[in-house]
Amino acid sequence: MVMSVLLNFIFPPSSLVTAMSVISIVSLASFGFSEIRGKHFNYSKFWNVNTGNDAAAQRKMKLSGRAGMLLLYTPAFLAGVASFFIFPHESLRSTLLQSAVTLHFFKRVLEVLFVHKYSASMILDSAIPITLSYLTSAVFMIYAQHLTRELPEPPTNLMNPGIVLLLVGISGNFYHHFLLSKLRGKGEKEYKIPKGGLFEFVICPHYLFEIIVFYGVSFISQTLYSFSFAIGTTLYLLGRSYATRKWYLSKFEDFPDHVKTVIPFVF
Repeated sequence: MVMSVLLNFIFPPSSLVTAMSVISIVSLASFGFSEIRGKHFNYSKFWNVNTGNDAAAQRKMKLSGRAGMLLLYTPAFLAGVASFFIFPHESLRSTLLQSAVTLHFFKRVLEVLFVHKYSASMILDSAIPITLSYLTSAVFMIYAQHLTRELPEPPTNLMNPGIVLLLVGISGNFYHHFLLSKLRGKGEKEYKIPKGGLFEFVICPHYLFEIIVFYGVSFISQTLYSFSFAIGTTLYLLGRSYATRKWYLSKFEDFPDHVKTVIPFVF
């Protein structure tokens, strides 16, 4: 019954796609729950939260903020570019999916180079699993789409809503990253309470719009893997944003009580 309903919206999945979908949700959800429990990936404001005074932890290899963020996004971007040569012109849906994945990670690379301002390092041990997560997600979203090339289209076509969600997500994510970059003057590294845009209602609107991006991608793709990755990303970013709000509450006595975590007025 459930599968028959799902098949109105997704292509029939292969065993490989099903397995990778389960792995994607479970791994990303576990990362999100780890954030809530206080075991953070060491970047941004949490870059040294797990190291403490332990000598071995302090000796872990650190990357500059810019180098670390480039490492996160560049392999996934290059995978998107390579896909146009590996799977050229398979279908409109496939080309849109490849374009969406490539555009998203290209935007992130450009932001790393020209928008973001950095106040901390990144621990290599944290950069590697995030990099692999983004890379494998890009590869498997594209490959899962490739596997649908001879299958009939799902009865319900979500491509057009997906394009709208993608553009809204990319625009909103960029705008709030831009607002964050304007918080600090030249040479400043201290954190401030973000203002403007949806920062007036939630502390992580950039995460909200990143979630929207991946639901847009999943609507364009309509594969089980793309939907699974969107759900997993939601769970991870909910955990990360919860930890972020908790951090702001601990650092700023004047943090507004009405500012939620990631969903205005709700959470």
